[in-house]
Amino acid sequence: MPSSHRDAIDISLRTLREWPLPMPTFDSDKEVRGHVLIVAGSREMPGAALLAATAALRAGAGKLTLATAAGTATHVAAALPEARVIALAETAGGGFSIEAARKLGELAHRADAVLIGPGMQDEAASAELVRALLPRCAGRKVILDAGAMELLRPPAEPHLLAEPVDSEHFRFSEPVLLTPHAGELAHLCGLSRQAVQAEPHSVAQRCAARWNAVVALKGPLTVIAAPDGQLWEHMGGNIGLAISGSGDALAGIIAGLAARGCVLEQAAAWGVALHAAAGEQLALRYGILGYLAREISAEVPALLRTLAPA
Repeated sequence: MPSSHRDAIDISLRTLREWPLPMPTFDSDKEVRGHVLIVAGSREMPGAALLAATAALRAGAGKLTLATAAGTATHVAAALPEARVIALAETAGGGFSIEAARKLGELAHRADAVLIGPGMQDEAASAELVRALLPRCAGRKVILDAGAMELLRPPAEPHLLAEPVDSEHFRFSEPVLLTPHAGELAHLCGLSRQAVQAEPHSVAQRCAARWNAVVALKGPLTVIAAPDGQLWEHMGGNIGLAISGSGDALAGIIAGLAARGCVLEQAAAWGVALHAAAGEQLALRYGILGYLAREISAEVPALLRTLAPA
């Protein structure tokens, strides 16, 4: 396990309370609480969209638009009556067609935060869609998760290296938030997984500066790096969080907080802390192994009441 970094801010209870969440007033409506657009899911993983969307609402967002695969959109809408659900045309590989970018662009300008990626398939189609959609998300808080990060992948990876490949990488015109685990970050920047795990702070910092992104490198020790070099770290949670769908719930929590008005770094720090604390609460109830990702978001409102009292 990598040790704490001397320059990293520990995401503690004190840190969170000194960095309070934006709170709506008594007479605020759902628009003031924040509108989140989530682009997620596929024929094989419709549940990822549901997990992320539910978590965004549990984190306090007031309005939700969920864009997902046309083949499952009706079922997703029935399972999540709080959402406006948009059906997106699919590629043969199960991704979203490039024509979806126009429809999503029309939706994005009405949203406060945009989450793209949970449960998406067809890596090439996902990268193409994100490239087309990013200019339409100007001024929005954008979170890229899972397959949506594929646009950062180097053109070729002949072998795994201990240092980043010396090739031109995509750079965002406006900072976005990326949520990779160690294996995903290794895949994206041309490192070995072992190299990322050995030096998570420095790798996250270098990638954040290179891509002009906030990088939340997930793991038992989660490291958050901003493009200007600032670092945060969080140690917590338990092995029960290492389960299918857990990352989708985390991405949704972060998106919900961003929609409420958090800057990306704050949304990531609070999201990681809430996700870990939810795992700790569930472990007390069910045991450290066996609780489900779908149960994570239900813990968030009570945790917000404890960690972010009005």
